[in-house]
Amino acid sequence: MGYRQKEQNFLKAPITTPQGGGYKSLNVTTRKFLGLYSNVRPCMSLHPFVSTKHPVMDIVIVRENEEDLYAGIEHQQTDEVVQCLKLISRPGCEKIVRYAFEYAKQQNRKKVTCFTKDNIMKQTDGLFHQVFDEIAKEYPEIENEHWIIDIGAAKMADTPEAFDVIVMPNLYGDVLSDVAAQITGSVGLAGSANIGEECSMFEAIHGSAPRRAGQNVANPSGLLQGAIMMLNHIGQTDIAEKVQNAWLKTLEDGTHTYDIFKEGISKQKSWNQKSLQKQ
Repeated sequence: MGYRQKEQNFLKAPITTPQGGGYKSLNVTTRKFLGLYSNVRPCMSLHPFVSTKHPVMDIVIVRENEEDLYAGIEHQQTDEVVQCLKLISRPGCEKIVRYAFEYAKQQNRKKVTCFTKDNIMKQTDGLFHQVFDEIAKEYPEIENEHWIIDIGAAKMADTPEAFDVIVMPNLYGDVLSDVAAQITGSVGLAGSANIGEECSMFEAIHGSAPRRAGQNVANPSGLLQGAIMMLNHIGQTDIAEKVQNAWLKTLEDGTHTYDIFKEGISKQKSWNQKSLQKQ
């Protein structure tokens, strides 16, 4: 959890991955090659300075980062059938579930929730749920619970304040962390940490968003939050605090990017062509 003296840490900007063909995701390849097994994605409301329907939301999604369908093992079975293999291992489950409980313990969080679909995928998701129940017994001071992913996702989107730390396999964690970030106000607000035994990588949770390229409207907050997480991780908490407070002051003053700009709350729309021309 804490910074290790010989650990390597780096900040990565979003990388575009081809859709439906081309080379494999460089993001996934980097995480697997470096053994970055834990993806930590905090999603917290900034009410009343950023508009949201969930003003008391404060959850952390801990996503398994190397296995599941993201192993990228696909092949053509017949001319009309393709297959993708879902890989779940006991060591992988144990590492990510224990990380989630250790994170909750270190951060004084009260509850860890597990999301799976083990009523259908009884062996793969079943193993994840089984390991969660086993490890939860080692942390009696922390409340634990399990939700089936579909109703759990619906509950999180509607009542995120019911959750604290949520741990889940790779694909579910990828999808639901974007949902969680979006309902705080924008997916552009959230950063993430990819933690391994000897290396850690920090980034925005969102992708490269090529539709926004060249328009001067991108929200830099996600990457900035990733940088703040890295500073905290390497022990430079005083610098992290200054950067975080400056960012919060900007939001409190009502200087907002297009994705969070709202009349009556925001005062100035930043990083767009019109505002740049006025300057």
